[in-house]
Amino acid sequence: MTLINLSGIRKTYFLGEISVEALRGVSLSIEPGEFVAVMGPSGSGKSTLMNILGCLDTPTEGTYTLDGQDVSRLGQDELAVIRNRHIGFVFQGFNLLPRTSALENVELPMLYKGVSRHERRQRAAEALVRVGLGGREHHQPHQLSGGQQQRVAIARALVNESPLILADEPTGNLDTRTSAEIMDFLSELNRTAGITVVLVTHEPDIARFSRRVIMVRDGLVVSDRHPDEEGTTA
Repeated sequence: MTLINLSGIRKTYFLGEISVEALRGVSLSIEPGEFVAVMGPSGSGKSTLMNILGCLDTPTEGTYTLDGQDVSRLGQDELAVIRNRHIGFVFQGFNLLPRTSALENVELPMLYKGVSRHERRQRAAEALVRVGLGGREHHQPHQLSGGQQQRVAIARALVNESPLILADEPTGNLDTRTSAEIMDFLSELNRTAGITVVLVTHEPDIARFSRRVIMVRDGLVVSDRHPDEEGTTA
């Protein structure tokens, strides 16, 4: 079964009497186990596309099917359930609670699912070991490097065993070496665990870690190809 299917997705924002078409009829499919990069210049619509994929926003027109369920017209409470069940998020700014341990940060998604405290602790600790942070469970974000903070964020995205990770500029606050380490890790997760990864990036070097690059410009998909093919960079 196709994991993601978008058909004729449009998104219009209204600013007073002015309407802005952020997406103008996007159709695409993503299969389970793919590693996809979404690229495009500022204002291209790639962030709007990511928000719709992540069930953080709904389309004005069109249909979005996630893992066989039409989520296009669900309300905010229903979308929150879908996000918690199906999607792990990794953000450029890490989005960790500052005065909370790595373990407690990773536990957060499980709080909304009613997982018992003992099981939360166990699964969060296992996720931190999985991302190479065993022994750092009680460190707070300010005690961790940028790369380690992003690994905590990845552990948090993994802990509910979501089939899909959405990463929004996941290396934007990291140096070149650390960026490569994070991308190597996401690639390994994709290869070994079969987790579908969709990331937004403006960096061609980061997009090359993917196996498919979707270029967005002026609210439309203008190319969709393998990163080794000519013409995939912005």
